[in-house]
Amino acid sequence: MHSPLKIAVVGSGLVGSLLAIYLRKAGHTVHVFDRSPDIRTIQFSGRSINLAMSTRGWKAVDAVGIGDDIREIAIAMDKRAIHVSDTLKFQPYGKEGESIYSISRGTLNRKMIDLAEAAGAEFFFEQRIWDISLATATLHIGETERGEWTDLKYDMVFGADGAFSRIRHRMQRQSMFNYSQEFLSTGYKELNIPANPDGTHKLDKNSFHIWPRGEYMLIALPNLDGSFTCTLFMPFEGDNSFASLTDRKSVEDFFAKNFPDSIDVIPKLAEDFFKNPTSTLVTMKCYPWTFEDKVALIGDACHAIVPFYGQGMNAGFEDITVLNECMEKHGDDWLSAFQEYQTLRKPNADAIAELSYRNFMEMSSSVADEKFLLQKKIEKRFSEKYPEKWLPLYSRVTFSDRPYSEALAEGDRQKAIMDEVMQLPDIESKWDSEEVETKIFEYLS
Repeated sequence: MHSPLKIAVVGSGLVGSLLAIYLRKAGHTVHVFDRSPDIRTIQFSGRSINLAMSTRGWKAVDAVGIGDDIREIAIAMDKRAIHVSDTLKFQPYGKEGESIYSISRGTLNRKMIDLAEAAGAEFFFEQRIWDISLATATLHIGETERGEWTDLKYDMVFGADGAFSRIRHRMQRQSMFNYSQEFLSTGYKELNIPANPDGTHKLDKNSFHIWPRGEYMLIALPNLDGSFTCTLFMPFEGDNSFASLTDRKSVEDFFAKNFPDSIDVIPKLAEDFFKNPTSTLVTMKCYPWTFEDKVALIGDACHAIVPFYGQGMNAGFEDITVLNECMEKHGDDWLSAFQEYQTLRKPNADAIAELSYRNFMEMSSSVADEKFLLQKKIEKRFSEKYPEKWLPLYSRVTFSDRPYSEALAEGDRQKAIMDEVMQLPDIESKWDSEEVETKIFEYLS
């Protein structure tokens, strides 16, 4: 068991509030600080991509006994609904019964804070932390960066304050701290599909909807109230870009031409388009994630990724699963616990960053491609017949808790095999033949 400590968590987002629950269950005093107002008291800003909870996320919330609370606000999506020109194609995600779960970020965050408070964590909102003294785990809080600061000393501080973390900002100024950030030239904007007058969904409720158009794409995820949260991803500059859509008419014409079946379902298109901010997408990497046994980064604060695998929250929650295992194993030896936590997680964080970036390419163009769909069909058939020989990459990431780094390596190996298989003559007509099966076995061995 641990000696109880006084611990500060900076950031009341999804990872910060879940971490607070874990630390409370381990017997620590937990104070959570956030510079924003209490999200439970304000309208959530239009800057979200709905979350897709999958196996890794469920594992972390179930282990601490809150999974069922979260299931109440989740909607199962067992397939992609791909909107190409005027046809709709459905592509199942996993095996029978496997789904990812759409959850509104605002709804989940409010619930997580409630659950963390119920577990005994204390929250302090609208508290600006400008700096931290790493060696003493002391937070420096004040109204302004130049004004008077109050010092709050803790036994330990966790930085769960996101991609532009203040805690990491201080760690970056040490020698031998590696850091990189890279923005995509694509940004995103939130739009909304409201419910039908009777509260039902305008599109298939149990699908992840996607309008793939190469350079740009639209996605839509279902909400409990019958609406969908939509996200338009497109380049900032160029022909079809945010820069080219400057007024109401250009936006409406663009949608009429490129997403004709979305026009009827997004009534406030132009309004939302100009009201909601255009947001950036960043991949951020750094190392080390810890300072002695005093400070540790977790979630986006140490590995922000682009959202195209639906794994940002799942990866952050898995950080907590691994951290918790290290805490249980090492007891009061926090130095060893922190060391093992960052050593185990860093390669996996790098792997999911790479996979998420690649999935951007797949989602925006490949999913509409006949060859790609055939390849997926061949993989699915083979893995259903020989599950011990072939677990598709998507399933390995989404429906298992095997390490991300293993998924990346296996995915590369499978891709090389499938590239060969897709070269076979007449693959379209004999995709489900014994010959194809034999070929895959040959390549596998």
